[in-house]
Amino acid sequence: MATILPSPPKIGMVSLGCPKNLVDSERILTKLRADGYQMSPDYAGADVVLVNTCGFLDSAKEESLEAIGEAIAENGRVIVTGCMGKEADVIRARFPQVLAVTGAHQYEQVVGAVHDAAPVPPSAYLNLVPKRDLKLTPRHYSYLKISEGCNHRCSFCIIPALRGDLVSRRPDAILREAEKLVAAGTRELLVISQDTSAYGLDLRHASYPLKGGGEIRADMTDLARHLGELGAWVRLHYVYPYPHVDKVIPLMADGLVLPYLDIPFQHASPTVLRAMKRPVNDAKVLDRIRNWRSICPDIAIRSTFVVGFPGETDADFDYLMEWLDEAQLDRVGAFRFEPVAGAAANDLPDHVPEEIKEERYARLMEKTAAISAAKLQAKIGRTLDVIIDAVDDEGGATGRSKADAPEIDGEVHLRDTEGLAPGDIVRVHIEDADEHDLFGAAAD
Repeated sequence: MATILPSPPKIGMVSLGCPKNLVDSERILTKLRADGYQMSPDYAGADVVLVNTCGFLDSAKEESLEAIGEAIAENGRVIVTGCMGKEADVIRARFPQVLAVTGAHQYEQVVGAVHDAAPVPPSAYLNLVPKRDLKLTPRHYSYLKISEGCNHRCSFCIIPALRGDLVSRRPDAILREAEKLVAAGTRELLVISQDTSAYGLDLRHASYPLKGGGEIRADMTDLARHLGELGAWVRLHYVYPYPHVDKVIPLMADGLVLPYLDIPFQHASPTVLRAMKRPVNDAKVLDRIRNWRSICPDIAIRSTFVVGFPGETDADFDYLMEWLDEAQLDRVGAFRFEPVAGAAANDLPDHVPEEIKEERYARLMEKTAAISAAKLQAKIGRTLDVIIDAVDDEGGATGRSKADAPEIDGEVHLRDTEGLAPGDIVRVHIEDADEHDLFGAAAD
């Protein structure tokens, strides 16, 4: 007689915010899969919908609230988690019908809330551990979170209040996870945290034994070296410009780590940086950038900046623009200053009018787009390694060079491609460029 299996509950997920939130979503869903739940691709088929929120800026909070409202309207059974979970009273005041609210990286609490809302029927056939972690990114690249929290107290940021102080993962555990990801098909590891260059500080940079012998230090450089030996591309994100970052550049020159640094400088004016409670070393940073390029000429540096910070004068902004002329950064993003509940910067005097913020933002983006266009024009005629992200039905493909992180940087568009698949790494002859992207064909 055939065994009729009970139908397991289905979980929907809306994941907002940064890649660190995406990793949290992957871990939550992996645990739920291990507990016997199935995933639903839409609201209608879900027994419960999880909304993993972002709470970094007021605009992000409003986006999170809109997502919660949509999930409630479409499904009705909603559990909220993530950074905005710190403001449970705000969420419940607007949506009293939410089933539960938990904070950032509170995996056990959110999984427990799901169990309460939609229990899994007991079954030896359903309660199985999946063979590998569930991923929300394409198979060929993976985010690798190495720590949580941050020890800095930048005046515009509330991340420490949301996620706490720095807590580093053991390096041997990170390496084991990376090895599993590469074995499962990952071709690019994107290293993320709140402050990658502070990794291991709380562990006193201790050494830990490796399974096959030897040891690894809880240190950014040592970790990057070991990750680079796995054979996948290794890309470093959210690197604070400590002096010891210089030690990673030779690894880039040797090909162990991608020649790419994501450093959120935020500003260049010493006056604004002091108000932000950021390091004031703009001249030294320019010297270090020049030194990095002398060691690794192909290094790509991306950064983000805040315009219209309280007290920012015309002179401060002009200083930033001149600094950008000298720095010649490869990729730049910018934000107009936005007050965030709980941030110390809200209480600073001389807030910049919105129309001036807009004017400065437009000028900065125009300048950085021109710098980017010139740098990409210089790549015409070169042959670059490109990782393929997508192929189409008309013989084209889209990928990224070593200078491009997924979803935040530019792309390389290929013509006349045959037999390529996502995850392939091919040599591409660059034929053209615009402000952000490259165009070319696979080299013979």
